[in-house]
Amino acid sequence: MTSSRFLRFTFVVGFAALGAAPLAGQASPAPASAARPVDGGSTQLGLMNPGAFEAEEAMWTDADLLARRRWSSGDQASDSLYRLGRQALNRGDFGRAASLFQQLRERDPRARIAADALYWHAYAMYRAGGSGNLQNALASLTTLTSEHPRAAISGDARDLRIRVCGELARQGNERCAAEIAAAANAERPERPERPDRVERPERPERGDRGSAPVPQGCPDEDDDERLAALNALLQMDADRALPLLEKTLQRRDRCSVTLRRKAIFLIAQKRDPRAADMLLNAVRNDPDREVRSQAVFWLGQIRDERATSILENLLRTEQDEAVLEKAIFALSQQKSTRAASILRDIALRDSAPTRLREQAIFWLGQQRSGENAELLIGLFARTSNEDIRDKIIFSLSQMRSPATDKFMLDLATDEKADVEMRKKALFWAGQNRSLNVAAIAAMYDRVTNQEMREQVIFVLAQRRDPAAVDKIFDIARNDRDKAMRSKAIFWLGQSRDPRVVKLLEELLNK
Repeated sequence: MTSSRFLRFTFVVGFAALGAAPLAGQASPAPASAARPVDGGSTQLGLMNPGAFEAEEAMWTDADLLARRRWSSGDQASDSLYRLGRQALNRGDFGRAASLFQQLRERDPRARIAADALYWHAYAMYRAGGSGNLQNALASLTTLTSEHPRAAISGDARDLRIRVCGELARQGNERCAAEIAAAANAERPERPERPDRVERPERPERGDRGSAPVPQGCPDEDDDERLAALNALLQMDADRALPLLEKTLQRRDRCSVTLRRKAIFLIAQKRDPRAADMLLNAVRNDPDREVRSQAVFWLGQIRDERATSILENLLRTEQDEAVLEKAIFALSQQKSTRAASILRDIALRDSAPTRLREQAIFWLGQQRSGENAELLIGLFARTSNEDIRDKIIFSLSQMRSPATDKFMLDLATDEKADVEMRKKALFWAGQNRSLNVAAIAAMYDRVTNQEMREQVIFVLAQRRDPAAVDKIFDIARNDRDKAMRSKAIFWLGQSRDPRVVKLLEELLNK
């Protein structure tokens, strides 16, 4: 591969990964809940009379109306499913959105709306994250391309496929890596803008300041001069400002919510015992979800044993998932033995929500302790939850110790284990540059599963190491399996090793 081609490949893979929503391994890793059917099924749709539908339609965006004009056949149930699906997307309920768009497509797979439904189903699965959801997204996009090759949304579907495949490639999917390599090396004509292009809905990051709506008729952060005054006072005279901020947090009138949200941020900037007391009180008593969520977040930044107790109690009693997620993160930031013990307890607790257990496992992996590694290896052996196992593999890969390296390689060679888990373990083991390439190369001759042998070639191709290239050369020249030789030749073609040209000449002259 020439230098420019290699850079194009690197750019496409990087762009595809950057385009994804935060997933596992990032600060907010997190596969969303699995798709579930619409509550009430068709009965729910039957409750919507024509007048109610017209009122709801008045709230549609221009993109929704353009899309509807493109495909609508006057089917009220289909219109309702589309509307509900888009609403679920905008709320960030990606599992529900996927279920709704799947139902919409199944109503009439041959209708024009089926293409849009396949696209939005794929988009919802992509935003949900997780290996299984990404595979479902890819399947929907493949169906869209084969069954609706001339659909108006085809261009968006190609863009989304690159993003989905980029994330799967980052997780070790060899086929997607090859597809992206091919896309990077292909010349793509410019695509004219379409007047009916449907914009993708974006969801504000969960828990960010200002993400919750301000009550109608109340000034927002940017317009309320009281906030600017409090901020200025805090910078000049904290002793005078903190009592005023405390009074602000005690307010419960309708328009005080904006002030209380901002007050939490301002209070948290002061490393003061009084500030800690105010945060603790807000977590316990404030009726606004956003205020409590932000107070929980900032508790993680203070070194106060009371904060750890509050967070522990919160994880037992709180029902709001956004607040619980902030509590997990806050505990991970408290570098104390007790906080780490609470995270380990959540990771092991089968009754805890899977999403919270995944986050606890992620943060345990960032601490890189022998105790955490031993706990996660033991948990992997006893749990059957695939999402939990997925997260454990990633977290162990971040620890990079002899014990975790051995676990990864043992799992990769375990013929009784699920092949997808084995492939992921091998991929993440290969990302550890301190791991001897010879150990990965030797695995090729030990495994019998064809998918695993392909994965070994792929992992070796990611290593810029002469020993890795030597093994791929050996496979390309001597392997009895023609398919394996072809895989090896493909990845050698992506290499800048000068020996590649000679090998290709040899093959051409046979």
